[in-house]
Amino acid sequence: MSLPNGTATMTPAPMGIRRLDPKEGKSSVQSLAKGLRVLEAFKPGIDEMTLSEIAAASGLDAGTTFRMLNTLVSAGYVVRIPESRRFRLSLKVLDLGFNAIAHKDLRDIVRPLLQTLVDEVSEAASFAVLEGGDVLYIERVRAGFTRLGVDIRIGTTIPAAVTSIGRAILAFLPEHRLERVLATPPRHPSLTLKTPDRPTLDPLLAALRRDGYVLEKSVITPDLRLLAVPVIGADGWATGAISVVAPWSQSSDEDLKSRALEPMLATAHHIARAQEAVGSTSSVPGL
Repeated sequence: MSLPNGTATMTPAPMGIRRLDPKEGKSSVQSLAKGLRVLEAFKPGIDEMTLSEIAAASGLDAGTTFRMLNTLVSAGYVVRIPESRRFRLSLKVLDLGFNAIAHKDLRDIVRPLLQTLVDEVSEAASFAVLEGGDVLYIERVRAGFTRLGVDIRIGTTIPAAVTSIGRAILAFLPEHRLERVLATPPRHPSLTLKTPDRPTLDPLLAALRRDGYVLEKSVITPDLRLLAVPVIGADGWATGAISVVAPWSQSSDEDLKSRALEPMLATAHHIARAQEAVGSTSSVPGL
């Protein structure tokens, strides 16, 4: 909009939508924020809208809204209704929400069980699932305030075949799913962690299937000893895995196994049963 003297003005933002502050430009991507405003313009009960309706609801001018819609259509988040000038959200947007809900459900289920495990074995523990070709850390509980080596955070992704916790999941997948995971490029390829080839990986997975656990030196932090077990669902396949780490110099393989293996197996069983109870056994991203 322009004033009679040619001075440009901003379209007023609808109530409930925060105006984009130009001062925030240095620390944010304004075009992304505008794209999100277009998505947020679709409210409950309003499944389809025209460009002008979306512009009015999002507080953006028509030209910006047109560019945002074209981008979102190309990315698959918005769909043009054939033979009309209307748009609607695609199921891809729903997938984002469902994935977030599924992960929140998993964290709500896992955290108290993981905390009980940490209280029992006095070592840090983690829970992870697969996401594409990576293992994604959903929850982590420390033992006290001590940080051990590289601090794995919630949301960290690592190529699945590289890590013990990832291989604990891979070993208990159907063959077609295993092939799919291994064929998926990792989100963040590591320059320092080498992904094992199949002749190296297959014996490791076979040993996991035989023993039901993996106990080895951490490839991420060599001064840590790591024990990992799968979480097995009702169908016999892994829905995730848990791991416990201990300082290499303060624990032997036999010590860590004797202290932690049985509690870990019990925790894995409880997580699997809890997943079944809330219908979350299928919430393994990327599969």
